[in-house]
Amino acid sequence: MIITFLILVITIATAFSLLKWRKTSTTLYTLSALFFLAVGCGFVPAYLLDNLQSPYDKKPTIQWSKQNAIVLLGAGTEKIAQTENIEPGMFSFGRLFESAALYNDCKKSGANCKIIISGGDAKYNGSPEALIYQETLVQLGILKDDIIPEPNSMNTWQNAQFTSTMLRQEKADKVVLVSSGIHLRRSLIYFAHFGINPIAVRADYLDAIPSTLPLSYNIAITDFAVHEYIGIARYHVYNAMGWNPTRTKPGQA
Repeated sequence: MIITFLILVITIATAFSLLKWRKTSTTLYTLSALFFLAVGCGFVPAYLLDNLQSPYDKKPTIQWSKQNAIVLLGAGTEKIAQTENIEPGMFSFGRLFESAALYNDCKKSGANCKIIISGGDAKYNGSPEALIYQETLVQLGILKDDIIPEPNSMNTWQNAQFTSTMLRQEKADKVVLVSSGIHLRRSLIYFAHFGINPIAVRADYLDAIPSTLPLSYNIAITDFAVHEYIGIARYHVYNAMGWNPTRTKPGQA
């Protein structure tokens, strides 16, 4: 995304240069170089990530209720080339670990606890994320009867939409949402739209690497952050245009 943007700006600058608009082209070339350095050296991603993740730096202490639901949002799957096996994606393991840890803590309190895994087969690997993650959680010692897969959602909006219905069916007194720190802000906005205000627990944390030379890592995580901001902006635009479903109030069926 960032590289595409830079290529577009440089292309426009080159076009202006060919048209002999030298001041305009020089300005665009200079801005492109400065932006590339600001991103690659870590200044831009550090700011974007801090704004997304800082509310969730500290993991909350949860006082469990009688009926609890831990919502685990999927983070993709990978099909292994040689075996054709489907496994949780690289970014999913923190979410799986955090969900299992919360489940165990909930069980120790004597409360009833379910894990709802939300995720379909967005990469078309042949099996929904929810079912693949369920197998992994069972291997980690989670009771299969306490795992409820939601295998149809293909994005975060559908995660919130489909899971909100299941949470009402489960009559959960307390809902805990587990996802990556960078993903929680957007997820909470979407869940709130469907009348669910969960406790957010981050499973992982991203940070930029300060560097005197541009790093591809900083460019990659800037793309991740920009994707989140676009999702948030799109939600507000759709709301303003009346394209989103009617907002559900908390407690409303």
